[in-house]
Amino acid sequence: MHYLPQLLGLLKRRDYVPLPAERLAEKLDIAAGEREDFRAEIERHLKQGTLVRLKKNRLCLPRDADLVTGRVRFRQSGAAILLPDAAPDEKPPAPLQVRAEDTWVAMHGDHVVCRIIPKRKLERYRRRKGPLGDDAESARVIRILERKRTVLAGTLKRSKMFHFVIPDDPRIIQDILVPEPEKSRLSPKPKIDDKVVVKLFDWEQRHLNPEGEIIEVLGKTHTPGAEYHAILRQYDLDPEFPAEVVEEVAELPARVPKSDLKGRVDLRRTHVFTIDPQDAKDFDDALSIEPLEDGGHRVGVHIADVSAYVSPGTALDAEARERGNSTYLVGTVIPMLPHALSNGLCSLVEGEDRLTKSVFIHFTKNGKIEKTEFADSVIRSAKRLTYEQAYALMKENDFAKIRALPTPPKHQTGATGRPLGSLSNEELGKLQTAIRGLWDIGSRLRKRRMRSGSLDLDMPETKIYVDEQGYADRIVLVEHDESHQLVEEFMLAANEAVAKALNHRRIPAIHRVHDKPETEKLEDLSTYMKTVGIDAGDLTTKKNILSLLAKIRKHPQAHMLRIQLLRSLKQAGYRASPDGHYGLGKQHYTHFTSPIRRYSDLVVHRIFARNLSGDGRKEKGGGDNERYTLAKLSPLAQHLSLTEQNSTEAERESNKVKLLEFFEREAAKEKKSVFDAVILEIKNHGMFVELTESLAYGLVHASTLTDDLYQVTDDNAAFRGRRTRKTYGAGETVQVVVHRVDRFKRQVDFALAEFERSAAEKAAKAEAKGKGPATGGHPKKSAENKARKASGDRKGRSGGQRGRSGNHGKKSGDPIGNDRARNAGDGSQKVSGAQKASGGGRRKGRSSGRQRKRSG
Repeated sequence: MHYLPQLLGLLKRRDYVPLPAERLAEKLDIAAGEREDFRAEIERHLKQGTLVRLKKNRLCLPRDADLVTGRVRFRQSGAAILLPDAAPDEKPPAPLQVRAEDTWVAMHGDHVVCRIIPKRKLERYRRRKGPLGDDAESARVIRILERKRTVLAGTLKRSKMFHFVIPDDPRIIQDILVPEPEKSRLSPKPKIDDKVVVKLFDWEQRHLNPEGEIIEVLGKTHTPGAEYHAILRQYDLDPEFPAEVVEEVAELPARVPKSDLKGRVDLRRTHVFTIDPQDAKDFDDALSIEPLEDGGHRVGVHIADVSAYVSPGTALDAEARERGNSTYLVGTVIPMLPHALSNGLCSLVEGEDRLTKSVFIHFTKNGKIEKTEFADSVIRSAKRLTYEQAYALMKENDFAKIRALPTPPKHQTGATGRPLGSLSNEELGKLQTAIRGLWDIGSRLRKRRMRSGSLDLDMPETKIYVDEQGYADRIVLVEHDESHQLVEEFMLAANEAVAKALNHRRIPAIHRVHDKPETEKLEDLSTYMKTVGIDAGDLTTKKNILSLLAKIRKHPQAHMLRIQLLRSLKQAGYRASPDGHYGLGKQHYTHFTSPIRRYSDLVVHRIFARNLSGDGRKEKGGGDNERYTLAKLSPLAQHLSLTEQNSTEAERESNKVKLLEFFEREAAKEKKSVFDAVILEIKNHGMFVELTESLAYGLVHASTLTDDLYQVTDDNAAFRGRRTRKTYGAGETVQVVVHRVDRFKRQVDFALAEFERSAAEKAAKAEAKGKGPATGGHPKKSAENKARKASGDRKGRSGGQRGRSGNHGKKSGDPIGNDRARNAGDGSQKVSGAQKASGGGRRKGRSSGRQRKRSG
């Protein structure tokens, strides 16, 4: 029985005075036999933050007591922001800043209760700009409702008096005190510099460090295996599936049986093909195009019908729902569905019958949408194409050159497809005609979408490849060319068509939503743009946002400015209400095109099967027990938003680790690689640069500019040498080498190649003359100093990765929030330019002895 509506009705009354649970039960006339259920529901809502408990066990709504509940997200400075809980079917309230001194014993991600500090009281605090600005409403943590994590991964270190673990997550700014490893019951026993997992004890006193117990040893820190398993533990990811799920999957057929084709539109003779990355493991979308008598075309978007095999109420469905989505780490994937489905029965591989859900969009000869149809179908893909192959078919007329394109390496992909060299002229001509016809329509869709207010937020992407040992080996820049855009436009069109059909019929569903940005953030962005010479105007109007994007593209600091724009926008997520998508400029939008890797799409497929597929059939095994109501979809949408955020953080963490690993190996080379970089920003202590190929971000410290004393110019736009008058200005391209990498700080420092070469030449000359190292000092003492610096007995720790957000390998066109991250799991990973390893700000308040206990 649900008592919340009655309870909220009473608590929202103006004359309500906080009462204990028993008195509330009396007020609401709850029968004696139902009191226990009533108390249980109250406890559940207390934990969720819907209600709060005051002294003497009295209950009220949070805001009535100047309280708010939500998730706290830390920055490396120790300050945080609170993301308040949202009531069902309501938009989330605006974030609140939490000053470092007001975080109490909260850790990153914890669910907390905060007391709101009105603006008038902020003057009592030391004036300091918080993460959301000086004028933002503030909050103070007063209670922990639920810890985000009870176990942490980190590196074991030792000071003179204590053993402690440095958490991998730099937003957890406290080191964890642990017992002596020699007393551990683990075998083998933990050693200094091991990557370990710590179980946290209760932490209730802010002036003392938290304590814990080492429960697992993952291996030597900063090795690929240890870092990989640490990410799995940190983000609660599991590459293995429960035994009951494995048993259910084992009962599925290896190939599509004829009995499953009944009631489906047979498209096996229609020319259908897929376009995916070279290293794609699964293929969940295919395209077709057919001419119509009136000169128009019918485009088919065919999506793998996962709902035909994953039925509600099964262990497989429960596990997929819990995972929420696949997670793409560098070099591997943690799938939502077992490989027998994701890479097998559901994957639209070449030459095999596959069950699909199809969206047929009729276009006029002018490229405008005339009508849309839906069907459950069966296809047989004629060809598996890579983006590179599709681009060649789009642009190249010489079949000999097209045939010369390589086939994806077998070890990198789930299906290579036939080599282009084995295709006849007729087959190549058919593919070429189809792709060019699709792009003729797709390019018009894209132009029309941009004119109607869609934001072109595509960020440059790079892909990290690893070697056989799992170490980061190379980084390759990936261009979002017309072949990517072709697929993106038709995935967008299919997502929008399904959302429109459901909304017009008032059918509850999960929607992909992106709210309008906050006015204050847009005003701050406009002010910031003036500092780099861009007059952005009033950004609360979409027209000016689009104009700003055009100006940013021409700016020498385009990538950094686009990141600033992204930070000013809200994060996309899932909701049961069709609240529109600001970034795409669409009122109706859902996720339909990736059911292999997103549970939200699987739910939409089930709703599609019941309502849109033509015969109104119920999904296999679903019966009437899985009708998706708003009451069911609202908490599910919130859950899927959280799992997506968790996966995004894990993917970013994996990218950071691999980029730091790559540059650490570069720094160790005797002959260092030289990278082209653009100077983004000038500070007193150095220049922040971005590498043009890998899009990595780091600092060239002023101390490495050794030929002169360099000072910042009056306009803060350049460094100028006091003697030579040589300048290095924002927007200039320079050549750099890796100078230093600190894995704990998550920081990469670069040096200008010209100075590094000069230093190397001086050192070589000094060595040749027999004077020892050019840096001076005793070699043995120098080595000892280096070793001491590398040890855990350090006086302070500094932060690292700058918070940069971006779109991660998307295909179906959601520019805010990872619409389609694809990874082959073959030793490669796409990485947004906004997610690169970077130099960052100093952490405050870290001590090597780790805030020793004040026990006297």
